[in-house]
Amino acid sequence: MRLAIGSDHAGFDLKQTLIPFLKELGHEIEDLGTYDNASVDYPDYAEAVGNAVRSGKAERGILICGSGIGASIAANKLPGVRAGLAHDTYSAHQGVEHDDMNVLVLGGRIIGIETARELVKAFLSAEFSHEERHQKRLDKVIALEEKY
Repeated sequence: MRLAIGSDHAGFDLKQTLIPFLKELGHEIEDLGTYDNASVDYPDYAEAVGNAVRSGKAERGILICGSGIGASIAANKLPGVRAGLAHDTYSAHQGVEHDDMNVLVLGGRIIGIETARELVKAFLSAEFSHEERHQKRLDKVIALEEKY
């Protein structure tokens, strides 16, 4: 799968650890920054990852900031981006199955590497169910986005 990954300074170390892991799993990775621990603004990386997903350059995205909350808020401002913060495998998997989540957001200061690896695997192995009840809800989310 083609993946876009990005982080601010608080997610940098976790991002750097996840990239080789994702490559080992056979994924094609586009690292959209940041490229060091210098202080940066998370909305810039949320926009970069979100745009990669929106444009089809990436099939899914992974975004990391300190708590994951700021990056989630910023990424969800982009039409077509459905970013979900997950710190447990159920949410990482179910967010895709039920809500067609296309960007996984992680809190680099909240979780450790082993948990992050499990979350990424759960996210990447899931597929949207297309069940009628889930599609109906997704259509309502899309209509809200288009309305405003």
